[in-house]
Amino acid sequence: MAIVVSALAITPVKGTRLRAVDSIRLEVDGVRENRRFFVIDARDRMVNGKVLGQLQTVVADYLDNERRLTLTLPDGRVLSDRVQLGAEVATRFSSRIRPARLVQGPLSEALSEVAGQSLRLVEAAAGCGAVDRGAAGAVSLISRASLRRLAAEDGRSMLDARRFRMLIEVDGVDAHAEDRWVGGRVQIGEALVAAGGHVGRCVVISRDPETGEVDVPTLDMLRGYRSRVSSTEPLPFGIYGRALRPGTIRMGDRVWPDRRGR
Repeated sequence: MAIVVSALAITPVKGTRLRAVDSIRLEVDGVRENRRFFVIDARDRMVNGKVLGQLQTVVADYLDNERRLTLTLPDGRVLSDRVQLGAEVATRFSSRIRPARLVQGPLSEALSEVAGQSLRLVEAAAGCGAVDRGAAGAVSLISRASLRRLAAEDGRSMLDARRFRMLIEVDGVDAHAEDRWVGGRVQIGEALVAAGGHVGRCVVISRDPETGEVDVPTLDMLRGYRSRVSSTEPLPFGIYGRALRPGTIRMGDRVWPDRRGR
């Protein structure tokens, strides 16, 4: 059975709701429309859905050629503004300092209203992106079979893939077959990816991908059968990697793992 791309999902603002797309252009430092922006609090710390599930009620869209960012808010309002940058900020991104620049205009105020606290929208510095592992983790991937396997722990037939906030979903392999791809290379459509490690999981996966509310004990389900799996990060579910060769990836494209993954 052929391995194919079964879903692609992005969001230009880290922490906001993922949306499905038909194709992506993967560059060495990631997808330009994916997690290019993030929000910081009054102490310049990056905040995301881990502590602010409300962000997942916001749908973001970004047109890179127009430098236009659009937010659809939970009350139906649509705000669109051309990205104009202000001062540079040394943000605290998890345990690292990551340079970014403030985005001027009304979008920060809108996100603050949704979150119920003061937030500022920033754009990551060129080459940094707002993916957790930087360019080394610009690609994330999960198999549909893995989603089904985890769902079965709670007697469900399937879980919404957006809950796990992955860039690429593939079909045509057994559950967790992607684990074996770590350390090797995977051709996905036109792109070639080096699979660098396993994605360790946190409370974000327990949140509904549209409301942001904790609704499924997903971490407990994962812990029930994956806590002792040999992996690069604890509680692994999916893998991450970096782009060795840029290219376009489309729905239905073939996926070719190297011998390590077969």
